[in-house]
Amino acid sequence: MAIKDAQVDPVKIPGSVVRLEGAYSGLRAAEQRVADFVLAHPEELIYLTVTELADRTHTSESTVVRLCQKIGYKGYQEFKIVLARDLVEPTHAIYAAIEPGDDLATVKTKVFQANAQALRDTIEVLDDDELRRSVDALASARRVEIYGVGGSAPLALDAYHKFLKVGMQTIALSDGDLMAMSSALLGPHDVALGISHTGASRDVTDALARAKSHGATAICITHRSNSPITKVSDIVLVTAAKQTAFRSDASSSRIAQLAIIDTLYVGVANRNHERSLEMIQRTREATASKRY
Repeated sequence: MAIKDAQVDPVKIPGSVVRLEGAYSGLRAAEQRVADFVLAHPEELIYLTVTELADRTHTSESTVVRLCQKIGYKGYQEFKIVLARDLVEPTHAIYAAIEPGDDLATVKTKVFQANAQALRDTIEVLDDDELRRSVDALASARRVEIYGVGGSAPLALDAYHKFLKVGMQTIALSDGDLMAMSSALLGPHDVALGISHTGASRDVTDALARAKSHGATAICITHRSNSPITKVSDIVLVTAAKQTAFRSDASSSRIAQLAIIDTLYVGVANRNHERSLEMIQRTREATASKRY
């Protein structure tokens, strides 16, 4: 019997709340108290002054303002305005987790929707200025080294494959010793790009720190905005994803990381459009004999 297409109803959630949830694990205890109140009482928040919110959460006005700035707003007033707008017209949808007894069509729908949601949420938390700085650094780099271990290793290879096609001097490394040696040889005109979902991979973090100490620009792609890798990076690109049964947030976040890599690749290629097209054509011709 054919499996019918599943119907899964989405639950709407404001984009400003997505930013807050994405940054939550990296917040200080006092900031988390403010975040907890916002997440529990978003409708009530829009009627509170910064002083009233600080009193309700037993924090200070500076803590509230600092939290708003950490998630990408100029201050409390801007956050309130955006939250009020989002509550009227929420633009994001979080889909149900996979449940025991779900048929394959339902599993398919939920997995695809979770991946699509990770992309929508990442648009909310990915900083355009950091993205622009990344493209600037990559486009002018003498050499680009890309680091990733475990589940991030294939992503590093994907970035290597893309950058190579447009004529960039690049390499992807997933061995800790090779990362250590190679990063020690980078200099002021080079870029080290580290990919780590948790931001806690010691090999990748140490390699970025070593490259930076020798003058290279260190860029990281991570899900944790306040993780060890962000402390050693000049530029931080953050993803967002929700966890569902059988699928850690790393699974959906990987889709978002690939989208960031694609954006970097296209952004770099577009800086020198004609040369990039020529390099792509040359690499295609070089591999043409490998195909049937």
